[in-house]
Amino acid sequence: MSTPFENVPLWAAIPIGGLLVVGAFLTLVGAIGFLKMGTFYERIHAPTLGTSGGIGAIMVASMIFFSTSTQSLVIHELLIGIFVTVTTPITFMLLARAALHRDRAEQNGNVPPKSAQGEPSAEGPLS
Repeated sequence: MSTPFENVPLWAAIPIGGLLVVGAFLTLVGAIGFLKMGTFYERIHAPTLGTSGGIGAIMVASMIFFSTSTQSLVIHELLIGIFVTVTTPITFMLLARAALHRDRAEQNGNVPPKSAQGEPSAEGPLS
């Protein structure tokens, strides 16, 4: 019985392996950053950036692997990349704003200062 791994040539296996290692490393850096950072506002950066880069490298490796093993162009992983690229910053922003709103409402002392650019206060836009 033939497996898809037997159909991948060496010239494609080397970048696939390299991209998988890079993607795993970036994801590991994001996870370690999440554990090492102290506050919520610091913790949200490392996994967001690390896993976005990690998923990008793994996605490209997957495209190369399936394109070479099936001898046809496989690009539907680009949809995954587009969705990750669009949703990660939006999720990051919503989580950060919700935490900021909660911390300002509770008058937590570890809150970043308000900007002078018209950012709404914790009490609402009319206060």
